[in-house]
Amino acid sequence: MKKKIKISMMFLFLFVYTAFSQSIIQFNMDTLPSHPRLLMQQGEEKALMEKINKSATWRQIHESIISAGEDLLTRPPLERKKIGMRLLGVSRESLRRIFFLSYSYRMTGEEKYLQRAEKELIAVCRFTDWNPSHFLDVAEMTLGVSIGYDWLYKELPEDSKKIIRAAIRDKGLRPSFDESYNWFLKTENNWNQVCNAGMTFGALATYEEDKEWNKNIILRALRSLPLAMKEYEPDGAYPEGYSYWEYGTTYNVLLLAALNKILGEDITGSLSRNFMQTASYYEHMTGPTGQSFNYSDCEFSPNLSPAMYWFAQKGNAPSLLWVEKNYLSETNRANNTANRFLPLVLLWGGDINIEKLTPPQSLMWTGGGRTPVSMMRTSWTSPEAIYVAIKGGSPSSNHAHMDIGSFVMDAGGVRWAMDLGKQDYESLESKKMKIWSNTQDSERWQVYRYNNYSHNTLTINNELQQVSG
Repeated sequence: MKKKIKISMMFLFLFVYTAFSQSIIQFNMDTLPSHPRLLMQQGEEKALMEKINKSATWRQIHESIISAGEDLLTRPPLERKKIGMRLLGVSRESLRRIFFLSYSYRMTGEEKYLQRAEKELIAVCRFTDWNPSHFLDVAEMTLGVSIGYDWLYKELPEDSKKIIRAAIRDKGLRPSFDESYNWFLKTENNWNQVCNAGMTFGALATYEEDKEWNKNIILRALRSLPLAMKEYEPDGAYPEGYSYWEYGTTYNVLLLAALNKILGEDITGSLSRNFMQTASYYEHMTGPTGQSFNYSDCEFSPNLSPAMYWFAQKGNAPSLLWVEKNYLSETNRANNTANRFLPLVLLWGGDINIEKLTPPQSLMWTGGGRTPVSMMRTSWTSPEAIYVAIKGGSPSSNHAHMDIGSFVMDAGGVRWAMDLGKQDYESLESKKMKIWSNTQDSERWQVYRYNNYSHNTLTINNELQQVSG
C-alpha cells in the first residue's frame, strides 16, 4: 500500500512540476524582447568585442569569421541541389553563410555584409521547398534563416522581411504539422533535438506574426525534447556516439540557450536533471592521439564543438575545454571556418580565460544507459599516454554497429586498436541498399564496417551479433 502511495505521489509531483514549468513559460512568452532576440540581443555586441580584445585566441577566431564573411561576398548564392534524398549540404552551408555574414555585420557595422546576407536569405527563401521529406534539411535551413531574419531585422527592407517570414512559415514551420514529416516529435534520437530546435527558432523569430500558433510550436518542442534528453541518462553517455552527440547536442543547447535568454530563467533542469553531465562524456571520448572513440556512425577525427563552450560556461567548468582548446589555433582556421556554428564559440566562451586552462582531474569516465561506455587514460598532458575505451550496448540503437564489446587503444602516440567508423551514406543509398533497418536480416549488416567482423570484439561461430542482444 505504501509503495502505491509513493508511486502516486511521484506521478502527481511530475504532473504538477511539468504544468508549473509550462505555465511560467506561457506567462513569460506573452511579450518577447524586440529583435534581435536570438542568442545575442541588441547592444550586446560591445561587451562581446571587449571580451574578444582581451584574448589573442578569441581575437583570432573573431577575425577568422570576418575573413570568411569577406570571402562570401564574391560567392554566387546557393541553389537548390539535392544529393540523393538530401538537401542537407545546402541547408548547412546556408546556415553557415547567413550566420557568418550576420555576425560580421553586427560586429563591424559594414553594409556589405548586410547586403550579402540579404541576398543569401532571399535566394534560399525562393526555393520551391526546403525538402520536408528529409526534415533535418528543413530544420537546419529554418534555423539559419531565422537567425538572419532576427539579427538583421531592423536593417532589412520590409519587402525582404515579408518574403523571409513567409518562407519560415510555409517552408519551415507548416510542414512540421504534417504527420508524414513530424515523426521526430516522438523519437529519442538526434532528429528530435535538431528538428525541435529549428522549429523553435522559426517560431521565436516570427513570434509576433501569430503569437498563439508560435507559442504552441515552442511548447510542443518542450514536450517532445525530454524524450531525446532521456537518452543521456543516467550519467551522460550518448548512445549514438561521438559525432551524433556533437550534432544533436549542439541543437539541444541552441534551443536551451535561446529560450533561457529570452525567458530570463533557466529551463534546463525542468527538461532533464542529468543533461549537464554529458559534457564530461564527450571530453573523455577523445584519446591522446587526437582521435575519437568513433563507435557507431562516427568520424575518428574530432573537430571544434561549440556546444562544449556552453557547458563550460554554464557549469563554470573551464577544464571541459581542455581538448577543445587544441582546435582553436590558427593552423585549424580552415576547419573552423567550415564549422557553421563557429560564432557560438565566442558567444558562449568569451568569458572563459582560454589561455589558462587546467586539465581535468579524472583519468577515467564510465557511464551506463542504453550504450554503456568506459574510457581510461594515464595522462591528459602526455601525447604518449595510454588510453583504452570500451563499449557495450545493442546493435538495435540508432546508428549502431554490431560492435558490442568493441574497444580502441592509444599508446605512445599511436592508435593500436582502431574502429573503421562510418561509411558515407550516399555511397550505399545510391546502390539501393536499405541500411536504415536494424532487423537481424537487414542489408545494413552486409556492410563490412557495420557488422562485427570489422570490430575489436568476439565473433562466435562466424555469426553476426544478435540485434536483440
